[in-house]
Formats: sequence, structure tokens, C-alpha cells
Amino acid sequence: MSYGYKKQVNLKFEEAVDKTKEELSKEKFGILTEIDVKATLKKKLNVDYDNYVILGACNPPFAYKALQAEKEIGLLLPCNVIIYEKEDKVFVSAIVPSVAMGMIDNKTLKEISSEVEIMLKKVVDNI
Repeated sequence: MSYGYKKQVNLKFEEAVDKTKEELSKEKFGILTEIDVKATLKKKLNVDYDNYVILGACNPPFAYKALQAEKEIGLLLPCNVIIYEKEDKVFVSAIVPSVAMGMIDNKTLKEISSEVEIMLKKVVDNI
């Protein structure tokens, strides 16, 4: 079972990061966190790593509904989207909420995750 929805994009890395943020915004996702993994690993461990950014995306109305349905769901929020380079190719990948929420027996969360999944796949498809 794949937990990520991935696409190779024909953009430079920084362009892909910007385009991903733009597409997330169109679907009413805000960016709560942005982690530059390459810079963090260099600073903390003094190791070189490929370009890799993790965006913690949140759609407030859906997050609120999810929190109302299950208080502990915050452990699985926000929805992560990654942009990375591998062998001179750039990829964008988003969490598949139905898989992440699949371990929780809550009908309301399953419905919410299905809606959010459609939105996240649209973001990736439009990059």
C-alpha cells in the first residue's frame, strides 16, 4: 500500500517548491512548517544531502473537522508534501490521507481523509 502520491515534474527544484506552494494555496492549504532537510542535515550533522523540502500543509476547515471527530488526530496532522531531487530529477509527493487515517476506526475521519486526498492529488497533478 503506497502512502505517498508522487509525480516527477519538469521544473527546477526551487521552481517546484514555489509551484507546490502555489497549488496548495489554490486548494486552501496553508503552510504551517517548511523544513529544508538539506540545510538542516548540513547544520546539525555536517553531511551533504540532496535538495529536499518538507511542507507541512493544513486546510483549516478540514483540520477542525478532523479534530472534532478525534482529538488525538493531531498526531497525524498536518498533511506533509515533499519536494526533492534524485539523480537530477525533481519529484513532488503528498501523503495519502486515506492510508494514514486507515489505522483509525472512525467513519467521519475516513470521509474527511477521502476529501483531503482528492485535493492533495489535484495539487500534485497540477504541478
